[in-house]
Amino acid sequence: MSPLSLFKESSGIMANARSPITRISCAVFFFITAFWNNTQPSEATGSFVIYSNSLLNKVPKNLPAETTMLDLSHNNISELQMSDFSYILRLQVLNLSRNVICELDFSVFQYNVDLKHLDLSHNMLRTLSCHAALSLQHLDLAYNNYTDMPLCSEIEMPELQYLGLSAKRIRGSDFSTLTNLQLDTLFLSLEDLSEYKAAGIPVFNMKILRIVFHPQINFHILADLQLNATESLELFNVRDDQVDELRMFLLKLSRNGRLLNLTLNNMQCSWEHFISILQTVWGTTVEHFVISNGAWMDATNENNFKYTETSLKTLAIKETVILTIQADPQYMYRIFSEMNITALTISGAKLIHMLCPSKPSHFTYLCFSDNILTDTVFESCDNLTLLETLVLPGNQFTKLRKMSLMTRDMKSLKYLDMSQNLLQHEIHGKICHWGEKLVELNLSSNLLSDSVFHCLPVNIQKLDLQNNQISSIPNTTVELRALEELNLASNRLTDLPGCGQFRSLRLLNTEMNSIVKPSSQFYHTCQSIGQVKAEHNPFMCSCEIREFIDLRKQGLVVLVGWPESYLCEYPENVRGIQLQDFHVSELVCNTTLLVAVVLVIIGVLVAIISFLCIYLDIPWYLKMMWQWTQVKHRVWKNNPEDILDNMEFHAFISYSEHDSDWVKNVLIPNLEKEDGSIRICQHERNFIAGKTIVENIIDCIEKSYRSIFVLSPNFVQRQSVKTTKNTNKHF
Repeated sequence: MSPLSLFKESSGIMANARSPITRISCAVFFFITAFWNNTQPSEATGSFVIYSNSLLNKVPKNLPAETTMLDLSHNNISELQMSDFSYILRLQVLNLSRNVICELDFSVFQYNVDLKHLDLSHNMLRTLSCHAALSLQHLDLAYNNYTDMPLCSEIEMPELQYLGLSAKRIRGSDFSTLTNLQLDTLFLSLEDLSEYKAAGIPVFNMKILRIVFHPQINFHILADLQLNATESLELFNVRDDQVDELRMFLLKLSRNGRLLNLTLNNMQCSWEHFISILQTVWGTTVEHFVISNGAWMDATNENNFKYTETSLKTLAIKETVILTIQADPQYMYRIFSEMNITALTISGAKLIHMLCPSKPSHFTYLCFSDNILTDTVFESCDNLTLLETLVLPGNQFTKLRKMSLMTRDMKSLKYLDMSQNLLQHEIHGKICHWGEKLVELNLSSNLLSDSVFHCLPVNIQKLDLQNNQISSIPNTTVELRALEELNLASNRLTDLPGCGQFRSLRLLNTEMNSIVKPSSQFYHTCQSIGQVKAEHNPFMCSCEIREFIDLRKQGLVVLVGWPESYLCEYPENVRGIQLQDFHVSELVCNTTLLVAVVLVIIGVLVAIISFLCIYLDIPWYLKMMWQWTQVKHRVWKNNPEDILDNMEFHAFISYSEHDSDWVKNVLIPNLEKEDGSIRICQHERNFIAGKTIVENIIDCIEKSYRSIFVLSPNFVQRQSVKTTKNTNKHF
C-alpha cells in the first residue's frame, strides 16, 4: 500500500476522536502508524520517515530529500516555517495532527507541489492564511481552536477530495466557499458548537457527508440540512429530541434524494423512536442502514411495524443494547426476524434469542456475533432456505451436533462461523447432519477435541479449527474429499498429521502447536499438498526432520514462513538453529546403508586377516605356540617324578637329511646300549602315521628327557634357507 492510500484509508479518523465510535478508529490509526514505524525504512533510508511520539518541539532538520511520507504527529511542534519543507520536493503525505500549532500559512508548502495529503487536526490553530495548493487531495483541519469555519474566500484547491472542518460558530456565509469545491467527502465536527444561525448550511453536493452533532444541545441543524448528490451520510450523537427532525429530513430525501448509505453513531433514544426511524428509513432510497454504539429504552409489546416494499437491503445494529424491557422480548425479536431484506446484523447487543421467520425469508446473510445466544436458536427452523452466510461467533453455543441439526434445513448455506463459543462434541453414536451445501466452516476458539472429526460436513472445503484442544486426527475419520484448507493452529498436536482422509488438501496450517516431527503418514499421504504452515513449533532436529526439509528442497511442499520461523528446539546442543542450517550424515539416518557399510568393512577385514594368515603361516605359528603352551602347562601341573615316569625316550634327535647316514650308523648305535638302557626318538622309526610332522616333533620332544641337535654345516645351512624364505614372505 502506498503512503497516500494508507492515509486515505485512515481519513477522518483523527477528526472523530472525541466521538465514541471513533475511539476504535483512533486505535486502528495508531496501529497503522506503529506498523509503518516498525516495517518501513528509517529516516536515513528514505521515502517513509516517522517521528510520531518523539517529543519534538520543531520540525527536524536534514530530513532525506527523497521523503514522500512524513509523520510528525503526537509531538509539541508549535510553528511551521518554509525552510522546514522547502527541500523535500517529493513530499506527498504530511501528518501534523496532535501538535500545538497555532498559526498556519499555506505558503510554507509552496515548494511541495506534489503534496496530496495534509493532516492538521487536533492542533490549536486560530488563524489560517490561504495559498494555492493545486495538488492537495486530503485536508483535515478539524478539532482546532477556530471560532468560525476556517475557509478562505478564494481557495484554490481544485484536486481536493476530502475536507475536515470544525467550528464553534456557524453563520450564513461560512459555507459559501464549499460550493466551488468538488469534494468527495466532507467531515464536520460540531461538538463544540455554541452559536448557529439558521439557514447557515447550503445544499451539499459531496458524495460522503459526516457530521458530529453537539452531544447535549440540539441546534436543529437537521431541519436545515439539504442533500443533492450525497450517497453516504454518517451522523454522530443523535439524541431523542432530534428524532422528529431526523424523520422529516429522511422523508425529504425519499422524494428528491439519492442517499444509499445511512449510519447513525452514538444514538440514544427510546425503542418507540427507534422503530419510527426504522420505519421511515424503510420507505426511503437508503439501501444500507447502520446503527452503532447506541442505546434503546423502554421496549414494549407494540409491534406495528409495516413490512412494505423497501429499497433497504442491509440493516446492521452494532454495539447497541436495550437498557430496559417492559414486555416480552419475543415481540422485539419478531420485528427483526420478519424483515424482507437480504442481510441483517445484530452484534454486541446481548441478545439471548432470535426467532425463526414465520414464513420463507429473504435473508441471505445473518450475523449475530457477540451476543448471548444458546443452542436453541433456529431450532427446527425451515424458513431460511435462501440463507448463504450465517455468522455466530462470541455466543454461548455448547453442542456441535445441535449446530449441525440447526443447519440441516438451510438448503443454501455455504458459510458458517461458530468461532469463540463453548462448543464440544461427545461421541455417543449420534450422527451429525449438516447442510448439504456448506463448504466453509469456522470452529476456531472453542473446546473441541479429536472427536470433532466425527462431526464434520462431508462437502466442506475450508475448515478452521484453530485454538481448540485437538491432539491428533483419528484414523477412523470420515473422508473429506473436498477439503482444500485445514487450519489446526494453536492446538495440542505433537506431530505433523497425515492427509489420508483429505486427498484434495492444498493448505495445512499447524503453526503454534507442540509438533516435534512429522508423522510417518505425513510423508506417505501429503505428497500433493501445496502449502504447509508449521511455524513456531518445538522441532526435534534428528533424522526424521531431515526428510521433512528434503520435501521443501525438492519443491514438493511450500513451507510458509521458511526459514526464519522454523527452529530446532531439541536436542539442547542445536536449540535455536534454523532447520535449514541443521545437517546430519546420510550414513547416520539410513539404516540399510549403515548395515551395508558395516558388513563390507567386516568382510574386508576378514579377507585381509585370512590373506595374512595364509601368506605368513600364522596358523602354523599359532599351533606351535598352542602346543608349546600345553606342554608348559603339563610341566607346571605335574610333579617332576610324574614327568620322569611318563618319559618314553631319553632324547630326541634333530638333524639334517644330509647327515642321516652318519646319524643312523654312527651316532644312534653309540648312544643306544645293547642293554636298552638308553632309548632315542628318531623320526623315521618313532613318528606315528596320521599325525603331522609338527605334531610328531612336539610329541617326541614332550616324551623325551632331552633334545639333541646335530649342528653340522648342513643343519645350519638348512635353517638359514628357511629363515630367508620366511623373511621374503613378509616382504
